[in-house]
Amino acid sequence: MALANIRIVMVETSHPGNIGAAARAMKNMGLSDLCLVRPRDFPSAEATARASGADDVLSAAQVCDSLEQAIADCQLVVGASARDRWVTWPELTARACAETCGPNLKPAASPSSSAGSTPA
Repeated sequence: MALANIRIVMVETSHPGNIGAAARAMKNMGLSDLCLVRPRDFPSAEATARASGADDVLSAAQVCDSLEQAIADCQLVVGASARDRWVTWPELTARACAETCGPNLKPAASPSSSAGSTPA
């Protein structure tokens, strides 16, 4: 799997600690492409503190004005949210999502995972 081609997109993140925690988790999993769409507070000392060794991921993070801009060069986009949505989207288990995404991770592809408070 081409981990360098996976972009994590966080949308309108309200707490900077979550950005740092995501950067730390990304680094632990071998991911490094973080994109932030309209974060409320970034850069932030709290994000850096929570990154705990993933400062390189934070310093390389791109900040975008829109989700469209963040995923413009992506071939496959998978979204996740903790909130219930009124729009009916196809739902996949984590295993089914991995089985769907795996074959799409070609060297030129840039799949993206998006999380945040994107309006439904």
